Amino acid sequence: MKSVQVLLASLLAQLGAPFLLPQTAVCRHAPLHAATTMPSHSPATDLQNQIYGWRGYDVRYQVSGPLDADHTLLLVHGLFVNSDHWRKMIKGLSAKNHEDGHGKTYRVYAIDLFGSGWSSKPSRNDRKAQQVNGENGRFYEDKSQCFREANDVPGPKKVRSKPTLSNVPLGTAAGGNRLATSLDLRHPLRSPYNFYTWSEQLADFTREVIQADSSSDGKKKITLVANSIGTMSSLQAVLDEPDLFNGCFVINPNYRELHMAEVPFGSVSMPLVRQIQSLLRSRGHGLFKTLATPETVKQILNEPYAISEAVDDELVSVLLDPLLTEGADDVVFDTLSYSAGPLPEQQLSSPDFPDVPVWVTYGQEDPWTPPRRVESLQKVVERIREGDEEPTSPVKRVIPLEGAGHCPHDEVPDLVNELVIEFLNSL
Repeated sequence: MKSVQVLLASLLAQLGAPFLLPQTAVCRHAPLHAATTMPSHSPATDLQNQIYGWRGYDVRYQVSGPLDADHTLLLVHGLFVNSDHWRKMIKGLSAKNHEDGHGKTYRVYAIDLFGSGWSSKPSRNDRKAQQVNGENGRFYEDKSQCFREANDVPGPKKVRSKPTLSNVPLGTAAGGNRLATSLDLRHPLRSPYNFYTWSEQLADFTREVIQADSSSDGKKKITLVANSIGTMSSLQAVLDEPDLFNGCFVINPNYRELHMAEVPFGSVSMPLVRQIQSLLRSRGHGLFKTLATPETVKQILNEPYAISEAVDDELVSVLLDPLLTEGADDVVFDTLSYSAGPLPEQQLSSPDFPDVPVWVTYGQEDPWTPPRRVESLQKVVERIREGDEEPTSPVKRVIPLEGAGHCPHDEVPDLVNELVIEFLNSL
């Protein structure tokens, strides 16, 4: 059992959420915890849990701060977690609104991505879920129809591309750069749980909820803040609809080492990876059930968290409870099989990436994000545009955080909150 647990933990680690393996130990026929219905208020933030109806599904979100705030943010969580993972940023920025003499105010939205937290988790093959798949209408020579076109929903058209890119600039763990000969952008299972679906969710939420709430003319631009795998969803939203956003602040980008473009000797290793992924989808539920305990969750959370004091009972509860709901296990297995899709360097180096500034910060003790690769990100994604004499990069700053791990916003929240404020003031 120990060897299997280590293997599964390693798989999850490479996909960006190693510490959340026990949370996914879900048995659809035998709930493991009593709290499998969404509470009226978040235990982590004391904010009301609200529901946004998105394409026929429920999406949970939280919001704090005044409608007429100087800055409005949308927080995008990583894999297998939810909006409660932003508990300390939400509270910290909310407290700034009440400081005497503080010049700026902040309105903060935090959302549960489709399939995560208390949001809906339909089956991958459900007909309705396939209709909202963000990969529909995304690629050349693909006859699938995107949700907006199929339902006459107004909005900008997608940035279309080939389904498989070649010679894509990527970084290395040592801080170098390389060209990926092949990068497949499609989910191998054609699951709707992918970065394109999530990016469309972010854009729709920004337009239909945040801008609709705004006391301004409804055209106010929003600042994205993303952690880990939330990075790709956020950068894709900027690529698709740049008019909605004025900046993106990234906390510990993830490079998804089990992506087909990242795996060494892929022709040999990827078939084995796919076999393990298939085994997880068909037989992994029982193993996850045995691991789904608060004690085990806390134990594994301590691995990527460099500051163990941040791993408290509240954190374990708010991350674990939603993953014990119906359908959560299948979503987890789908995402564990997602060895494809966009990567940060590919998105940022795209000629279509707009003039939207990006700042990146990361914990230097993060075992899952190679520090040299983050440090070289600004250089790797440089490009020369028409009319420019020198290369430019959308990444304007890369800021290391000493002593922090994979989740600095929860480990050293005061430092991260101040950096976010600095970023907002630069926009």
